[in-house]
Amino acid sequence: MQSRLHPPTLDIRRHFAVNLQKINALTESEFTAILGPIFEHSPWIAERAWASRPFDSASALLARLYAVVEEAGDALQLALLQAHPDLVGRLARAGALTSESTNEQNSAGLLALDDASMSRFESLNAAYRARFGFPFIICARLNSTDTILTAFEARLPNSPEKERATAWQEVKKIASLRLDDILGTKS
Repeated sequence: MQSRLHPPTLDIRRHFAVNLQKINALTESEFTAILGPIFEHSPWIAERAWASRPFDSASALLARLYAVVEEAGDALQLALLQAHPDLVGRLARAGALTSESTNEQNSAGLLALDDASMSRFESLNAAYRARFGFPFIICARLNSTDTILTAFEARLPNSPEKERATAWQEVKKIASLRLDDILGTKS
């Protein structure tokens, strides 16, 4: 089935060999340009992690990136969650997602939904945002449209504290897969 919205975009970073040795040798601006997209519209995480180089493994790099977020405080943690797009939302329909988000939403079949399914997502997105103040976050690459909808409905009754913790765990899954893409590895 052809995408009703927009096809996945090409991310040029995926076509250059990047390894940990090269990452450790990058300037702060290069490091941020390459690793900043690991966290949706939040390059501040990579900027803050740069000073901790050299990293002796991909898992050490990822752990430092996570620590930056965990040390950042509530306001920046919430901003990170709020930086994520709605699933099948306005940005997806306009073709304005990051290349990473476009590919992730496409991998779960979210960019090829019929009108009724899109309407269901719009309704769930609105209810979720109204309840929690940030968009529903799930690692789309590890899910299908059906499992995402099931998780959406299961998580809506969560307490704000539980849902924020769940969203952070999903962000970590997304970040891990994005780092794997950059390094050409599998964690």
